Amino acid sequence: MKVPKTMRIYCPYCKKHTEHTIKIQKPRKRGELKQGQRRFRRKTKGYRGYPRPKPKGEKSTRRRDVRYICSVCKKMHTKRGFRVKSFEIA
Repeated sequence: MKVPKTMRIYCPYCKKHTEHTIKIQKPRKRGELKQGQRRFRRKTKGYRGYPRPKPKGEKSTRRRDVRYICSVCKKMHTKRGFRVKSFEIA
C-alpha cells in the first residue's frame, strides 16, 4: 500500500483539518522488567519444557502503527491500526 508523505486530515488538537506528515513507528523490544516477562523467564528457567503451547504460525500481515504529525501544532496522534502486507510512504 502506497501512502503520500503528507495528508490533509483532521487534527484533534487544532480541531480542524490540517496538513499532516506520516511516520511509521517501528516495534520496540519487549521490556524485560514487566511482570509477565519476569513470570515467563522464571517458568522457562531450568530443565522444564515450554510453559504454554507454542503458537501455530505467524499471520501473513502485520498491524502497522502509523503516526500523524500536524504541521501547525507539531503534535502527533494515531488512528486505529490496520493490517497490511506492505506499507510504503511515497
